[in-house]
Amino acid sequence: MKILSVILGLLLLILQYDLWVGEGSIASAWQLSKQIQSQQAQNAQLKARNDALAAEVIDLKQGYAAIEERARSELGMIKRGETFIQVVE
Repeated sequence: MKILSVILGLLLLILQYDLWVGEGSIASAWQLSKQIQSQQAQNAQLKARNDALAAEVIDLKQGYAAIEERARSELGMIKRGETFIQVVE
């Protein structure tokens, strides 16, 4: 009877090993869940960035105000008849 109890106990431990330590265990499932959450957060940031870029592309294609603003800020361009004044501190 003791031998049967020991054998059943060992069998139970062997079956529980995969659940707690082996591939597909609770620990690996928890780690994968954390990775999924991290990837979802990164995807949300990238989606917001893509949406902002898409809005900027639409604005550049449809309106001249955005083009003019970019030309002024990035290229230092001015319109005809305007006077450029640079203030040096």
